[in-house]
Amino acid sequence: MALIIPSDYRLKLLPETTEVAIKLIKDTFQKHLAKALNLRRVTAPLFVLANTGINDDLSGTEKAVNFKIKAVDNKKAEVVHSLAKWKRTKLAAYGIPAGYGLYTDMNAIRADEELDNLHSLYVDQWDWEKTINPTDRNLDYLKETVRKIYGALKETEAVVYEQFPHITPTLPEEISFIHSEELVRRYPGLTPKQRENEIAREMGAVFIIGIGAELSDGKPHDMRAPDYDDWSTENEDGFKGLNGDIILWNRVLETSFELSSMGIRVDKESMLRQLELAGANDRLELQFHKALTEGKLPASIGGGIGQSRLCMYLLQKAHIGEVQASIWPEEQIEKCKSAGIFLGV
Repeated sequence: MALIIPSDYRLKLLPETTEVAIKLIKDTFQKHLAKALNLRRVTAPLFVLANTGINDDLSGTEKAVNFKIKAVDNKKAEVVHSLAKWKRTKLAAYGIPAGYGLYTDMNAIRADEELDNLHSLYVDQWDWEKTINPTDRNLDYLKETVRKIYGALKETEAVVYEQFPHITPTLPEEISFIHSEELVRRYPGLTPKQRENEIAREMGAVFIIGIGAELSDGKPHDMRAPDYDDWSTENEDGFKGLNGDIILWNRVLETSFELSSMGIRVDKESMLRQLELAGANDRLELQFHKALTEGKLPASIGGGIGQSRLCMYLLQKAHIGEVQASIWPEEQIEKCKSAGIFLGV
């Protein structure tokens, strides 16, 4: 999206106080998230070996930052895009039973990102994954999990307000749910981003179900890799998909604000179907995909929750660069500075 400069932006916290608030938010949210979903913290890799199928390719077009490892026969490693597949292998390795899971701090570099208010070269998020029973692969379980995450968001927002009373809460009491196909029918003629804006403005907080499958207009709401989220299984509402995005309405920027991408993960059947649809059957020879088809990985649900994005939203900042250090175009730095928006570098 294009850079947004709010016309009446007011800095609510000085940079030094913002640093204190960032720590408060991160400490508080991960504590409530872990309690709500029965998660324990683990340490995550910054990079993984290429050609194993463990790194995610997100929508399939982003290129991972890579380098050769001199000490390991010049094998190529890649900076992670996210840890969806890696986390699932750890559930198996640690023998974590159904109803319990893990979370970690994921740090990534996305060199192809278009930089604006919400997108940075540097990505920091809580990546989490939870073992489930095969019978939990349904829409009700997905919604129940979303509500628990939203409860952790609400509890964190309350702590921020208690510490900084001039930053008043904006999240609605409950999160709403809608399928991406329902959005097409509700807002015919609009683009996916425009649909998100309309529903987020109306609901305040919404979980859009079914990200990745082709809709009635012939296009997916957004792209998803074919080998982690299940976006092709028909759910109880008669639509496709057991995944989705948590979208909030950002009052500072007057736009929809994606906080989390998550979902019930593929089983063997749905992965084979999605690889076929994506023309990616060659991946079946990779380490991760072999493990799944051979029944070596548990059924799971998981996702990523943006750390800087959460801080940006709860502290009512106009740019993600106000809550993290990264690299920005000089023109963007100056344009923001003239509006009282100071980017960390």
